[in-house]
Amino acid sequence: MTSSGGCLCGRVRYQVGSYLPSVLACHCSQCARTSGNFAVMTACKSADLLVEASETLSWFQSSPRVRRGFCSHCGSNLFWKADPGDEIYITAGTLDKPTGLRLTEHIFVASKSDFYDITDSLPQKPGW
Repeated sequence: MTSSGGCLCGRVRYQVGSYLPSVLACHCSQCARTSGNFAVMTACKSADLLVEASETLSWFQSSPRVRRGFCSHCGSNLFWKADPGDEIYITAGTLDKPTGLRLTEHIFVASKSDFYDITDSLPQKPGW
């Protein structure tokens, strides 16, 4: 199944040419700062992601081994990529519906913000 998605203003559009697994919720402080809360992401092989429109796609080196892709026009948080690595994470909210995806776990719960509780019964990991 092919998935597609893009940013809020539509200047960045992408296609995923492979099956997307379920999504995870990352509660780390960097995801919170880039999204305003925890980030929900899925992943694919980097080679399976085709960015069709990229005039405003920008990359920010958020830590020594991690880059984050975002739209420099509307600010949409789109991608997370570790270097080296052959996977790219895609923020689930940027996927076109229906996604068919389901949340399966929470990661980095040890650093989650104090203004919300995790109330589902999904697995919670303090880190990766």
